[in-house]
Amino acid sequence: MLSIYSSTENKQLIRLEKIEPGCWINLIDPSDEELVFVSKNTNAPMDFLRAALDEEETSRIDIEDCTLIILDIPFTDMDDNSLTYDTYPIAMIHTDKVIITVCLKNSKVLSDFAEGKISSFFTFKRSRFMLQILYRIANYYLIYLRQIDKKSYIVEKQLHKTLRNKELIQLLALEKSLVYFSTSLKGNEITLEKMLKLDILQKYEEDKDVLEDVIIENRQAIEMCTIYSNILNGTMDAYASVISNKLNIVMKFLAAITIVMAIPNMISGLFGMNVKGIPLSENALGFWYVFAFIGLIVIFVIYFLNKKDMF
Repeated sequence: MLSIYSSTENKQLIRLEKIEPGCWINLIDPSDEELVFVSKNTNAPMDFLRAALDEEETSRIDIEDCTLIILDIPFTDMDDNSLTYDTYPIAMIHTDKVIITVCLKNSKVLSDFAEGKISSFFTFKRSRFMLQILYRIANYYLIYLRQIDKKSYIVEKQLHKTLRNKELIQLLALEKSLVYFSTSLKGNEITLEKMLKLDILQKYEEDKDVLEDVIIENRQAIEMCTIYSNILNGTMDAYASVISNKLNIVMKFLAAITIVMAIPNMISGLFGMNVKGIPLSENALGFWYVFAFIGLIVIFVIYFLNKKDMF
């Protein structure tokens, strides 16, 4: 999908039908025809436009006739009625006339700009606009990390009541999301630091301050991701120990029941043999004597096993 936007002097964002100087070209999972059209009208290299269409593309900077910046941005998705988190690359291409963004999926980061939720941005101020996108990316990482923390807390409360596979799978999915976030944030940090050293997009002193703020936000997100990941790992290990302990208790109880049940079967089997000379076989109360004898032995065994904490 190809969308072209331009800012007016009164801070309104309008949608254009054709590419004009100072506009913002937003490509979401573009077709080959759209890529060719944008490349011909902006002189942006085709490999720059296709870079972010590879899900495994790493965060990097490339400078030729124009500047390419690729970062990983966070996404949310629904999987089995559960919110999941992932990252995808986004390409920002800074040319001498326009700014181009390319991504496989429509992100809230760019939607906020397209829908006018972000004030004080102009498409013709290309360097500042790209820095504002970078700052928005860092903010969304922090937002999603807080959501992951709240969601993991809710799942933990459910696990306190009952240990079910559903909640454990949810925790595993959150742990996997944190791994994706951590990897992407560390890659973004290297790219942002390189941007600061190369003075890319820093035409004014204020731009450098914005980029430094982005780096600070990104580092904060890395620290939060590390903390939440460690907490979640500890939680998963704790619940694994609880499950193992519960299994041991059940197996111990079943072993104790087996021992108790085996004693009456053994004694009744001996007295039930069809041979002569069985004690109390001629006694009218023999059955009750044997029954009482078995009961005493069972009581003694239960008392012994209880002392050994088998029940």
